[in-house]
Amino acid sequence: MKSNISNIKYCKLKKLLKNLESVLVAFSGGVDSSLVAFAARDVLKNNAVAVTIDSHTLPRSELKNAKKVAKEIGIEHLIVKHNVCDEDFIKNPKDRCYYCKKSDLKILKEIAKQKNIKHVVDGTNANDLKEERYGILALKEKGTISPLAEVNLSKKEIRKLAKEIKLSNAEKPPMACLSTRIPSGERITKERLKRIENAEEIINKILNSNGNDNLNAVVRVRDHGRIARIECSDISLILKNKNEITEKLKDLGFRYVTVDLNGYKGVI
Repeated sequence: MKSNISNIKYCKLKKLLKNLESVLVAFSGGVDSSLVAFAARDVLKNNAVAVTIDSHTLPRSELKNAKKVAKEIGIEHLIVKHNVCDEDFIKNPKDRCYYCKKSDLKILKEIAKQKNIKHVVDGTNANDLKEERYGILALKEKGTISPLAEVNLSKKEIRKLAKEIKLSNAEKPPMACLSTRIPSGERITKERLKRIENAEEIINKILNSNGNDNLNAVVRVRDHGRIARIECSDISLILKNKNEITEKLKDLGFRYVTVDLNGYKGVI
């Protein structure tokens, strides 16, 4: 894929990446890292590589999407299995993202060194810098470059560019890792992560197969032990299918299934 987009910020993005000479893109398959990967492949050709960290916190659907988008872009795509074993992350403190990101970046740095790549870049955008994100501290400590933020590209602008490029994930809803579904202070286990993934997959399957109008509804299942608290950008869809959803989630081991009346509150 190639594009002749004249957007000033996008031109700055390509110039920045070209000056880096070779980059490893921390690639989630989301629209942000996809735009970085696309631009990097465009200007650096084979000197750009995308790497996805495959861990228990990454839903299988997200891994599948990352593979698909990387193939669309035509960038070399590596998938590395790595589960964070740091007790500071597993204890699930408020700043857990710092420990997770720090662990992932260590792996990415090692791969970059092995492949003689000069820089690790990611998809942090201008909006992200305005929020309290502990992962950004890890990025700074590890010397990771955030090209989208550096050229001041906002999420809205990124989606617009992705549409122009015709990336298949241009309208893809944001996705935070599965560990964000577990309340801070409660231990993160692979069993809980898998149950959350299964619960969200079940709900999405039900919503997408019952003739609903809003097929892009965002669903989150917050794991409160025996209680599954469902957040959805369209609560009416959950209520419409409440009996089937409740039955399926109880089969996963939840005793109570509830709906958050505030709906979906954001990525986290």
